[in-house]
Amino acid sequence: MKATHKCTAKKTNERVLNEANKRRSLVRTIRKRQATFLGHVMRRGKLEHLVTTGKFEGKRSRGRQREKIMDGLATWLGPGKVSDILAAVKDKDLWRDVIANAYKQGT
Repeated sequence: MKATHKCTAKKTNERVLNEANKRRSLVRTIRKRQATFLGHVMRRGKLEHLVTTGKFEGKRSRGRQREKIMDGLATWLGPGKVSDILAAVKDKDLWRDVIANAYKQGT
């Protein structure tokens, strides 16, 4: 029977993170920054608002559609519709609370 040394044992990234009691935080940080930017853009109501909400006229390229920022944030922020998110964005304090709660939950 062959003994395995701790330095040569194969471990997955998830196992190492669990042993260190750490969680992945890069994706959460990116989503938080996207949500903060979205709030700024939506309250401003300029060209970025049209592009982000998909109300910009023009042709779409062929093939699979790219993931929209709104779709990713809707998933991250929890159950709800994009229209609910757009309504919450208008109240700055409410939007900050929504972002903070989603970030704490680590979704």
